[in-house]
Amino acid sequence: MVEEFDLIIKGGKIVTASDMFIADLAILDGKICLIGGNFEYPAKKIVDAKGKYVLPGGIDVHTHLDMPFGGTVSSDDFETGTMAAACGGTTTVVDFAIQPKGATLAETADIWQKKAAGKAAVDYGFHIAITDMNNAIMEEMPEVIQAGYSSFKLFMTYDGYKVTDDTLLKALKITKEYGGLVCVHAENYYVIDYLVKKFKAEGKIEPIYHALSRPNLAETEAVSRAITMATLAEAPLYIVHLSCKESLEELKRARAAGLPVMAETCPQYLLLDEDNYLEPDFAGAKYVMSPPLRRKDSQEPLWKGLASGDVQAVATDHCPFFMKGQKDMGRDFFGTIPNGAPGVETRMMLLFGIGVRDRKISLNKMVEITATNPAKIFGLYPQKGTLAVGSDADIVLFEAAQPLTITKSILHENVDYTPYEGFSIRGYPFMTVAGGKIVAENGKFVGKAGEGKFLKRRAPVLI
Repeated sequence: MVEEFDLIIKGGKIVTASDMFIADLAILDGKICLIGGNFEYPAKKIVDAKGKYVLPGGIDVHTHLDMPFGGTVSSDDFETGTMAAACGGTTTVVDFAIQPKGATLAETADIWQKKAAGKAAVDYGFHIAITDMNNAIMEEMPEVIQAGYSSFKLFMTYDGYKVTDDTLLKALKITKEYGGLVCVHAENYYVIDYLVKKFKAEGKIEPIYHALSRPNLAETEAVSRAITMATLAEAPLYIVHLSCKESLEELKRARAAGLPVMAETCPQYLLLDEDNYLEPDFAGAKYVMSPPLRRKDSQEPLWKGLASGDVQAVATDHCPFFMKGQKDMGRDFFGTIPNGAPGVETRMMLLFGIGVRDRKISLNKMVEITATNPAKIFGLYPQKGTLAVGSDADIVLFEAAQPLTITKSILHENVDYTPYEGFSIRGYPFMTVAGGKIVAENGKFVGKAGEGKFLKRRAPVLI
């Protein structure tokens, strides 16, 4: 037995995707090394977790930190964004490294490595978002998979980003052969382009027309088409930010047929809706993101999809822009409002404080969709995503009964609003441990920027 542990968490109710039990947990050198009953071992610090839930740290596999978009840059960089993540109980992020035109995939990874180096407060990995696909890039994909970037994002929309169906098919075949995974932003470019131009010509420029220009079926058609390409390639597929009930039906149909298609949704699609765009004085711009918020009738099917396992993960698509100086670039036309909203800090507390509280999902399911499944799908399990001997000591402690009202004033995201202002929850993450060190406590960041490590990721586990 070691002379002294770094940290012991005593008497908490440990929750994994499959179990729940009261135990002590001992940490040494950033790893969980003992789980058991009533430890009497010496430790540099002992945390009394009696009456608290002890969960694996959250893994957010969809963030956009320090990302250029629409003539500006997302307002959270890797320092502020990962500090906010830690305060919200998330201990790992997988960000999107966006390929500049003409850059190789290796050059793209290097650009994002430099953005994160010395700044990230929690561990991080990268998906490579390919925006300039050609034969040379396809030939490079196996190399970057081997280098630990085992997932790629392809866009089916956006000028300058979108890929053709044959390109998507080829990329899927490559990832199938070399142990990678394609993530797809599924929306029909041509439908959206037509509607945006139509609304602009008609003088319909307010934020609500962002949503109306990207209807449910524009997503659903693209989801169906992406599934068809994956079927032809016999390859796994991951659909990012699935937002509506019609797309969910396509996903369920594919999975019922035995196809390895997986998807995430986001808290905004579970808790916000199209009516938010009608907030006065341009406040609806806060919710301009793609896909947009949907009508309320998609919320319950998405919750049920998570509970049933039809939807495998909840990520955030965290991409914040200040209302003043960024979002207001689009006051004269919704098409120039930077797309994105904050959420990396609020994901875990919303799922616990509303999803679990209102029995939409179980606490075990919350762990599954915020930590275990993301770790498996993106090649991090069992290093991450569970509480087990030998796993990284990434842990979040939840105060289960304490009520809390979410306001911008208590959050750490570098932006001037939260979409969840005024939301009342019960239970919140009061302590976060990352790599065996306490990095957040009672709503304050107490760690150090730069201590997060880059994660080389392995082949996906298909769920």
